[in-house]
Amino acid sequence: MKAKFIMVDGLDGSGKGTVINTLKYHLEKKGKKIFDLREHCKQHTAFPEFNEIKEHDVIVSTEPTYSYIGKAIREEIVKESERKYSGLSTAYAFALDREVLYKKIIIPAIENGKIILQERGVVSSFVYQPVQLERISLRDIMDLPGNRLAMKYAPSLLIITKVDPQVVIHRLRERQKQDHAIFEKLVFQRQIAERYESDWLKKLFESKGSKVKFLDTNYPKTVEDTQKAAINMFEEFCKE
Repeated sequence: MKAKFIMVDGLDGSGKGTVINTLKYHLEKKGKKIFDLREHCKQHTAFPEFNEIKEHDVIVSTEPTYSYIGKAIREEIVKESERKYSGLSTAYAFALDREVLYKKIIIPAIENGKIILQERGVVSSFVYQPVQLERISLRDIMDLPGNRLAMKYAPSLLIITKVDPQVVIHRLRERQKQDHAIFEKLVFQRQIAERYESDWLKKLFESKGSKVKFLDTNYPKTVEDTQKAAINMFEEFCKE
């Protein structure tokens, strides 16, 4: 069986988690055996060996991960605090977290014909990091080892969730647990939204063999609308 690597990316609060979890439960209902790497790493702060999870049909992942490097990114590097980290430091951290994830889990999963569902990935690095205050060029970001590796194993289906940045800010404020990430500013979100919807990003991933789809989650669309659209998008992709 040929592997299917589905990556969902977009603004915070745009419905990425809804899409991933919808596809997870959709596949579970179809009898697929699911391994949720997110939950495993939250509990153990480390990746399993692939042989320990090889019998599963579906791997559910996220970036940054909840392993050692990913945990530092989430809890320190992208948090608002008196301790500031440069764009270069941030880019290196994300790329290293990604490199370990791919070498330990993603690449073996692809080679073993698994279905991979992942929230965020190398797309986020290409979109966010070149426009941080201390800028690093897109070319330099693409040249980092972890990012080169990720593009060698680009997603077979990339779903970009689209939403108005003003809606994003509203949704993030309503979250019970806010993570206070440095990225959650309206002007910045508008700039990021333009990059996610740009032709250059779409063409970049299409050149690596990815099928790129956009999923609009703006009002008046409901969570149920997003769930139905995600399943339809996935099933159509599987027929191709």
